[in-house]
Amino acid sequence: MRTGVALLMLAAAAVGAADTAVEVPRFSAALPDAEPEGWQPLTFQSGRQSTVYRLVADDGITVLRADADASASGLVHKLEVDARTYPILAWRWKVGNLIEKSDATRKEGDDYPARVYVMFKYDPERVSAADRAKYELARLVRDEYPPHAGINYVWDNRLPPGTILPNAYIDRVKMIVLRSGAAEVGRWVEEERNVYEDYKRAFGEEPPPISGVAVMTDTDDTGDRATAWYGDIVLRKP
Repeated sequence: MRTGVALLMLAAAAVGAADTAVEVPRFSAALPDAEPEGWQPLTFQSGRQSTVYRLVADDGITVLRADADASASGLVHKLEVDARTYPILAWRWKVGNLIEKSDATRKEGDDYPARVYVMFKYDPERVSAADRAKYELARLVRDEYPPHAGINYVWDNRLPPGTILPNAYIDRVKMIVLRSGAAEVGRWVEEERNVYEDYKRAFGEEPPPISGVAVMTDTDDTGDRATAWYGDIVLRKP
């Protein structure tokens, strides 16, 4: 009887823990050199070289390493989550270098050694008729709707942390600078953000559901090189 009660308590605890967080596939659960299961390639323009992503061991823990050489692509995990219910995004990251010519205000400088990208589901009620036509055309090309909006948490080279500005290419994507400068290059840094509050601050409206979480290291605009490492990403309740 006691064994049965204990098993029921453990099961209840597991259900409770699962209810507090959304499953984002953990890099640390995989072996080095394995494929990062649950993550798909994220590309933006055909003909551009892709960043190389691979699982590696770092101090005994499996993490994702990104190596960019005049390249741009990411890895994305698609999901659908209410940003009000699960607003907290937590992760750790490390960069091997800054990108000297990075400049968030110009297309020619839209490169970062590390980004964590949160996408929000397309909502036709939030856009104009002209924009709805553009979304329909994009769906025909890509077999899915592009995100309604996005937040890029970035490691910049010069802008002060806390800076929020539109992406140089897409005004429905906002850049939020979390780290800046060389002081923490080569060190793991822990991050935690309230995505719900960040979205309202960046866009001045309530967010649609979160539709994906991605990581990206890119140097295609500057032609530079960059290396970064990403640890597990967690999306959870407060």
